[in-house]
Amino acid sequence: MSRDARSPIAGSPWEKTAPLPRRAPLASSIDVDVCVVGAGISGLTTAYLLSKEGRSVAVLDDGPAGGGMTRATTAHLTHALDDRYVHLESIRGAEVSRIASESHTAAIDCIEDIVKREAINCEFMRLDGYLFLSPQHSESLLDRELEAVHKAGLSNVEKLPGGALPFESAPCLRFPNQGQFHPLKYVNGLVTGFERGGGRLFTETHVDRVEEGDSINVHAGAHHVTARHVVVATQTPFIDRVKLHTKQFPYLTYVIAAPVPKGSVRLGLYWDTEDPYHYVRLTGHSDDEDLLIIGGEDHKTGQEEDGNARFQRLETWGRARFPMMRERAFNWAGEVMETLDGLAMIGPNPGSDRVYVVTGDSGMGMTHGTIAGMLLTDLICGRPNPWADAFDPSRKPVRAADTFLKEAANMAAQYADWVEGGDVASENDIAAGQGAILRDGLKKIAVYRDSDGAVHRYSAVCPHLGCVVAWNKVSSTWDCPCHGSRFDAHGKVVNGPANRDLSPME
Repeated sequence: MSRDARSPIAGSPWEKTAPLPRRAPLASSIDVDVCVVGAGISGLTTAYLLSKEGRSVAVLDDGPAGGGMTRATTAHLTHALDDRYVHLESIRGAEVSRIASESHTAAIDCIEDIVKREAINCEFMRLDGYLFLSPQHSESLLDRELEAVHKAGLSNVEKLPGGALPFESAPCLRFPNQGQFHPLKYVNGLVTGFERGGGRLFTETHVDRVEEGDSINVHAGAHHVTARHVVVATQTPFIDRVKLHTKQFPYLTYVIAAPVPKGSVRLGLYWDTEDPYHYVRLTGHSDDEDLLIIGGEDHKTGQEEDGNARFQRLETWGRARFPMMRERAFNWAGEVMETLDGLAMIGPNPGSDRVYVVTGDSGMGMTHGTIAGMLLTDLICGRPNPWADAFDPSRKPVRAADTFLKEAANMAAQYADWVEGGDVASENDIAAGQGAILRDGLKKIAVYRDSDGAVHRYSAVCPHLGCVVAWNKVSSTWDCPCHGSRFDAHGKVVNGPANRDLSPME
């Protein structure tokens, strides 16, 4: 379907200024020390650091490197937790909070070291971050967070009075020495450094299954990779049907970007205390403009249909604080996997000691992905790591039972879609370039009408655990409201935990 040339681009600005690295697919069976499945920030960082340890490493991805959620990130590099230190301390205690601050701080340092070592021109910079108070909250919220932050070891965080921000008169916490970068330029640099060290990257290679035995075989079509260790870094693991998927919950988050006059907004990372919260940063755009990037308006994947209205609400929120904003230039959405405690799950897959997983980014994918590289490199190389227990995928944060029960009830309620009618009464009601769910007797059918008017029909049943998918107008995807699997308009799986396409239907 044609797009008005003046309308916003449905995609991130990163893709306009850096390529997504592509390599030849796996064309023969190979043997390596470590096979990494997934070429996003987590997989590539793990592969890069392991290759520096002298391990032979192969990375497989069914798209280009960085082509998943890494291309959708806003790339805030921070140790200011999305879910706040007060929340983490209440669930896991002060020691785990200290480990969280230490590990996220170390992740920013690690990124900076890699940028320098590999001479990556990715616009990395250090800058301050500001957590500012939303009008509906009392100042005591900031006071409690400041106390928890200091207890976690971040003694240089300070509270500033109203008027310290460049756009809103509200008290805030200042987190010094945070970071930001261009994520896809960084990915390109990681790939170059990894391959320079002998690593092998195979893109357009779909992994069908991981088979454990005396060695581990990673099957991809007619070929396989034999490895001593395997890391599954695919945002959400496809190797488990249930174990980890009841401990994390999928959310979509929305982002817009608009030019502002260069220098009109102070460089910084900005976050408010709303729920869901807003997050703001700048990046370069032209000689006389910066690009202001604003995100927020999160909701459970597959459970809302008002994506365009959410983009508009972000713009309205932004213009109230940044009146110098020009016409919106970009909008896009990404998926976030939220865990019960706000920390990623990084470590051995439950029940295995040689297959590792990285999942549960909790809105901090760039630092969590880098922590994964550091932690898993130690574990695979046989070194103890003081962060291992805090991020262990087998953990059971019992003090988050209320959240678990609420999310589990929400997940179970989605199966009610089986007894409901379709979105439209007939295929004739579906516009070109759009999709909808139809009921045909006991069947639910996902129907997509392409830009030429041709109709394509698929089973609406997610092959992971049988939920009925929903059409996402913003991303032109079929989204599973239970565990977050996503499929493109033609039913091809683009996000797990599903690992198969939607079945075509006559």
